[in-house]
Amino acid sequence: MTTKRNAIIIGAAGRDFHNFNTFFRNNPGYNVIAFTAAQIPDINDRKYPPELAGELYPDGIPIYAEGELEDLIKKHHADVCIFSYSDIPYQRVMNIGARVNAAGANFLLLGHRETMIKSSKPVIAIGAVRTGCGKSQTSRRVIEILMNKGFKVVAVRHPMPYGDLRNQVVQRFASVDDLHKHNCTIEEMEEYEPHIMRGNVIYAGVDYQAILDAAENDPSGCDIVLWDGGNNDFPFYRPDLMITVADPHRAGHELSYYPGEITLRIADVVVINKIDSASPEDIQTVRDNIHKVNPSALIVDGASPISVDKPELIRGRRCLVIEDGPTLTHGEMKIGAGTVAAMKWGASELIDPRPYAVGKIAETFQTYPGIGTLLPAMGYGNQQIKDLEKTINNTPCDVVVIGTPIDLNRIIKINKPTVKVNYELQEIGKPNLEDILDEFVKKLGDYKK
Repeated sequence: MTTKRNAIIIGAAGRDFHNFNTFFRNNPGYNVIAFTAAQIPDINDRKYPPELAGELYPDGIPIYAEGELEDLIKKHHADVCIFSYSDIPYQRVMNIGARVNAAGANFLLLGHRETMIKSSKPVIAIGAVRTGCGKSQTSRRVIEILMNKGFKVVAVRHPMPYGDLRNQVVQRFASVDDLHKHNCTIEEMEEYEPHIMRGNVIYAGVDYQAILDAAENDPSGCDIVLWDGGNNDFPFYRPDLMITVADPHRAGHELSYYPGEITLRIADVVVINKIDSASPEDIQTVRDNIHKVNPSALIVDGASPISVDKPELIRGRRCLVIEDGPTLTHGEMKIGAGTVAAMKWGASELIDPRPYAVGKIAETFQTYPGIGTLLPAMGYGNQQIKDLEKTINNTPCDVVVIGTPIDLNRIIKINKPTVKVNYELQEIGKPNLEDILDEFVKKLGDYKK
């Protein structure tokens, strides 16, 4: 009789829960004694509830801070630790592996054969080699093309379950009211709202088999499931077409971050985004790296041109620029759409928010000192949203340039004029996504009649 192996899943409230659900939940060979949590504030000191953990875990599974990893290994005699989160440099992954091995346990990375779920519908997956490459606008562009062809597309977003997990098993978003119904964070709204505004349904949650079952049978109809990935993770669903987005502003990262290189290696199509603002040398580096590890992939050149709703408010003014939070934090970007817009439309100065930051926003700057003079739109909980509002209103500027995908005025009260930045994917030359999706649709045969 095989002895159960004690396991710890190292995560960040996303891939970790999925790995548990698909590989460990009903696996009699393992006893998952704990999850650890990192990257996202205030997600430790929770429990993966028994309703989700299954009959082998009637008391649920505790979630601890990653800093307690060695103590947990020794206290519970852990045999193996499974690394299960994304957008991490290889050096850090192996640092964590060294900690695990030094404490006496094995270090494991699960592959897609064990963790991808097969859909009864065609699946198009959108991934990226880093956070902030332009995955969201690529997803929107793919959905737009498919909807124009008459297909009903249901999107499924990579998990962001930062609240009560019992209430987040399967979440369906079809209207702005659904965002309030599910008490969404700013990070969630940034991903869900653009889909809703384009008229397609998007699902998210914790149990991705249950989510897939619901998406395939959505009351509005479902011809194609679109996996809208998070960070640089590889898909939870087995794709029939895999599109990966690369960023020449971070040339070389496509081969040095986990699991972004996986999304590159399994891609059918690679979109090199932002070629309108990157250097030719960096664009060529990305091309060379694609050819090195995935020479059969089609390459689409892309840009994300920006527009603003009130450009006259920027010229000659002192601007506070707010950018997408995760892109600046673990995504490590130094500029975003808001910065480009402020510079393009003639801002006289970018105001540094750090002297005026309060509470959890001040903590974010301490955790990620490389952010610089930009303000990340962090809002993982009510207190962080309040601290974001106070930080914005404390900062002495003439105008606030909002470079996030949503209008923050709908969520917080800003005491200064605001400018909203918009950006969409624009393919340059051939091949383009329209041609690629035409070919994909042909391969579906008589699926949709």
